[in-house]
Amino acid sequence: MAEFFRKKKKICQMCAGKSVDYKDPEILRKYINEKGKILPRRVTGACSKHQRHIASQIKRARMIALLPFTK
Repeated sequence: MAEFFRKKKKICQMCAGKSVDYKDPEILRKYINEKGKILPRRVTGACSKHQRHIASQIKRARMIALLPFTK
């Protein structure tokens, strides 16, 4: 029987002290996939409060053309 290993729980980077702002597209690119979609919470490891903040910052950056809507 195969041994099962528990995955290490991802820690929310914003709770740990890092900040995400719409003016910094390099950081925001970690939270979108190659098609330009916003990655879900289970992939990014962000808590629900900060995932909503990340999504709003990505949308702001898209509106002022710092990030593309699609690739």
